[in-house]
Amino acid sequence: MSKRLDIAIAGAGPAGLATALYLHRAGHNVTVFERFEKPSPVGSGLILQPTGLTVLSDLGLLDAILTLGSRIDRLHGADSSSGCTVLDVRYDARPGGRFGLAVHRAALFGVLYRAVREAGITIETGVDLIGLESGERARLVDGDGRGAGPFDLVVDATGSRSKLRGYAAAPAEPRPLTYGAFWASLGWRGEGFDEHALLQRYNRANVMIGVLPIGRAEPGGEKMAAFFWSLKPADAEAVQARGLQAWKERVLALWPACAPYLAQIDSFDQLTLARYGHHTLKMPAGRRLAIIGDAAHSTSPQLGQGANMALLDAAALSHALKENGDVTDALSVYAAARRRHVRSFQALSLMFTPFYQSDSTVLPFIRDRLVAIAARVPPAPQLLASMVAGTMVDPFRSIGLVEPDWREIRPNLSTVAVSVT
Repeated sequence: MSKRLDIAIAGAGPAGLATALYLHRAGHNVTVFERFEKPSPVGSGLILQPTGLTVLSDLGLLDAILTLGSRIDRLHGADSSSGCTVLDVRYDARPGGRFGLAVHRAALFGVLYRAVREAGITIETGVDLIGLESGERARLVDGDGRGAGPFDLVVDATGSRSKLRGYAAAPAEPRPLTYGAFWASLGWRGEGFDEHALLQRYNRANVMIGVLPIGRAEPGGEKMAAFFWSLKPADAEAVQARGLQAWKERVLALWPACAPYLAQIDSFDQLTLARYGHHTLKMPAGRRLAIIGDAAHSTSPQLGQGANMALLDAAALSHALKENGDVTDALSVYAAARRRHVRSFQALSLMFTPFYQSDSTVLPFIRDRLVAIAARVPPAPQLLASMVAGTMVDPFRSIGLVEPDWREIRPNLSTVAVSVT
């Protein structure tokens, strides 16, 4: 590193916190700005893939997250009426011992936030940043017209609703996707479920129900599951108007084993309505500005790559700044290092999502009768395993990371799995 930079990071989510750790450890003067009065996680559960886990390992936080999450070896989906398997992805289809780690978002946030606080990194809360003035250095503007800075670099980690990405070299806004989902974090009820698998049930492509074991939100906490039900956000009000009991009966008709989870839901207030959009910035940077995570690229969670992509962005930006003393050069290197991986998975997500979340009757027919069969024939199982792991396109070499030997790493969990076929 040629000199110590003054860097502002907008957003105290996983992307912003991971970036803060990397850049602070590289010797830069880092300030994190968060619009909420108290930084906190948003959402239910997610799967940390080998990509995201590699970044956490590089940050020295792998052991901390392993003790909280639930090891995932398999993604399994079945038709709700016939029970036929229409999705079966196994990480061990490829050698190397890879696995996913399902976690509560609060667990991931907590591990990163505690590390940031322990490092003494400044976090300023209650600051809603809406504008950027860039010249020789950059100044940030909040909703009250107050400024902050100057900074040598601003990192936009404010997510899919970013107000700063409009300052990118080629701005773009997400295109809303038709389907979203109700999500809830509930107590884990294991009977009939596999604690090492994401299990899903489908009714054509317009209904997808999922149960994901997500470990504990905090050390010593209750084991939890993320429960989700796909629907159009435009239909959410009508679903609520028909009443909670009517919705539960619909879920039970499609997947009776979910009764122990539905019994924990007493109100629609326990369900969070998630809305999704799709966009990919051609250049995730502007003058004195780097854009990472969902602010730079967002899509359906079908392939489960969102948080992992954000963590890779954080590592890539840090590596680019380390290798290039000039900020402008570093931003170009950062964008180039992530371009192929990001665009590949954005395209794959856009291609696969309609098979699982759409109004189509033809696509689920193809999925159930052709895709499920083809997925059993090599090399399809290996390709699917790489796709889910996030490694179909190598994301590591260009950003200076080395993937751990997963055969030597095991989550600190002892559980008995229930076989689901």
